[in-house]
Amino acid sequence: MRAAAVSLLEGYAQSAGVRLQVYPGRPRTVAAPSAFIDAISESYAYSNVRWRMRECLVEVVLLHGLFDSKEAVDQADAFADAFLDWCTDNLHEAGGNTTLAVREIADDPTYVPDWQPPAEQRTYYATRITLEGRAGG
Repeated sequence: MRAAAVSLLEGYAQSAGVRLQVYPGRPRTVAAPSAFIDAISESYAYSNVRWRMRECLVEVVLLHGLFDSKEAVDQADAFADAFLDWCTDNLHEAGGNTTLAVREIADDPTYVPDWQPPAEQRTYYATRITLEGRAGG
């Protein structure tokens, strides 16, 4: 699901002509515009001994710019609308027996990359996108 999420982000950026750095995990340094996988969690449901359903939540952070500017907000809104459509059109990005779709999109106007040393931390206008992946087998 991580690779599929990266592929969705890169594919959308390329199709829309958006300059976007995409990382499969938190990058050492950040600069807007960039997107990265912040966290992944999975849950499993078993209907019998032989069949299980995997649900994977992929948390993506998309940095638009510094602070809460009109430019950053406009970019965030346009990206969210178009990326939702892109994901719907590419539902099986992770494979034929899977789905990966947008579950939630939320603004984070005061995002600070807390893994960086304090002297390097900046406040960004970000969008948090939760992708929900499902696979059965």
